[in-house]
Amino acid sequence: SAVSKCPEVPFSSEAYRISATSRGKELRLTLAPLGPGTPQDLVFRFGMSGSFRLCPAGQLPRHAHLRFLTRESPPRALCFVDARRFGSWRLGGAWQPGRGPCVLSEYQAFRENVLKNLDDKAFDKPICETLLNQKFFNGIGNYLRAEILYRLKIPPFEKARTVLEALKDQEQARRKKNSSLTLSKKLKLMRENPDLLELCHTVPMEVIAAEKNLFDPDHSDNYAAFKNWLQCYLVPGMSSLRDRNGRTIWFQGEPGPMAPKGQASRRKRTRLKADPEALTPKVATRISKRRPKAAAKAPKPAEDEEEEVAARPRRGCSHGRRKVTAAPTLSEPEAPVKAKRSLRTAARRGRGEAAGP
Repeated sequence: SAVSKCPEVPFSSEAYRISATSRGKELRLTLAPLGPGTPQDLVFRFGMSGSFRLCPAGQLPRHAHLRFLTRESPPRALCFVDARRFGSWRLGGAWQPGRGPCVLSEYQAFRENVLKNLDDKAFDKPICETLLNQKFFNGIGNYLRAEILYRLKIPPFEKARTVLEALKDQEQARRKKNSSLTLSKKLKLMRENPDLLELCHTVPMEVIAAEKNLFDPDHSDNYAAFKNWLQCYLVPGMSSLRDRNGRTIWFQGEPGPMAPKGQASRRKRTRLKADPEALTPKVATRISKRRPKAAAKAPKPAEDEEEEVAARPRRGCSHGRRKVTAAPTLSEPEAPVKAKRSLRTAARRGRGEAAGP
């Protein structure tokens, strides 16, 4: 695509095969010629909206940034589609450095990598933020962290080290208790009483096992199945807060001791909207910005931040905005104006002056 900022792919072949391998949040494509030629590897990151689609070459979707064409008639195209352009690809087959073992394909290595590095500063943060650290949780994203913490009833803003250090003791106790059990019974106990690291493996596996039944936005019935699978993320009645990275975490119950100060959950804000008398007018909100003490007493919900940024006046336009917002605060403007005119007229008549037009 002409608008893509990713590198050109220096590969050409009359016939080739595409194979794929995934690791965490990355996907490696290998383009292998069926005749003479050198294979080409590409490693993709999907961002928030990246995906692959196979479609007729004459009906390419918008934002199809890379296209592989078939030789059939009419041809089809395998497209990397990314509307928001957060995704990317790079040449070569090396995985991005700094990413830990995959939660799916390298579970034991993933588990050991977490438990042996609990003194790392990454575990000083709330567990909801640590779960997005790809150095230790390669493959866990925003909706997965919400589902995992919800199932275990762990407050999202509990300290990560506090949550994970408890797993060491549990693991040692489990090994002693289950030393005489068969492998099948051990697996059964694990499924019945999973810990956080085990759910980092099994919850994504549920999504993969369901395959297209969960993920297909082009077919509303299938996409509805994914929404029904979600137990916490975007589910009505759940609370939400923004973490320190600006990502929204969905949860139920108390947020935990490390929750950001000065935020109201989205669910609570919905309650306020239901009561019109409890709402604060926008005029009062803007005036409070000029009075820091008043603003400090009534912190603004996090969801209002985007609206406030969008409504914030640009440089050079602030005076006009202030006049527009200040006007509604005047009450019954006609009466004072008429009263002043009548007083001036009476004074002129008392001095024998002619009244103005």
